[in-house]
Amino acid sequence: MHKVSALSCGGIAAVGVAAFAASSAFAEGNYAEDRSMIEDLQARYLFALDFRDADAYAATFAEDGVLDYGAGKIEGRAAIREMVAGLRANAERQRSEDTSGLRPAAGRHNISNIVVTIDGDRATGTAYWFHMGNANPERAAQLNSFGHYEDELVKVDGEWLFSLRKIYNEQIAEWVAGQENPVVHPGDGPKLRRPQGQ
Repeated sequence: MHKVSALSCGGIAAVGVAAFAASSAFAEGNYAEDRSMIEDLQARYLFALDFRDADAYAATFAEDGVLDYGAGKIEGRAAIREMVAGLRANAERQRSEDTSGLRPAAGRHNISNIVVTIDGDRATGTAYWFHMGNANPERAAQLNSFGHYEDELVKVDGEWLFSLRKIYNEQIAEWVAGQENPVVHPGDGPKLRRPQGQ
């Protein structure tokens, strides 16, 4: 009977130590919570891109954030917003000039294979993206582009934002990633690479 009581007390003590460790980890920063916030950021970025929502898109970047893609770098939230506003204006112009009689084509980006490394209020991320579109006479869904993102993130006032988002696109020669594994391992630090040919 005493052995059972001792074992029970030992078990309760172990649970207490685990609970204390968990609460300490939460106080120092919770990986699961931060990761879920970063995944939410990545999803909001794609919705804003697909619907050409310039304000929502720009809001995923830090004030001095950088969008780096095959055509060059766009620096600062205001310039990033202006770029997406231009995409929207161009799409609206194309729709107004379309005489095909077809409903407007649509495209949707998706993200997968998300790897996130968090170090305090800084993080790095790598993820695949692919694009489905229906810009054809049948308006049939087609997988028409793919690549990956390499991100640097910063937590500002409790909110994760992109400080740098680098886009690789395997359909465009100037945006191709090359053969090196892009995943950042804990302790390696940022590992953003230049596309082949640049």
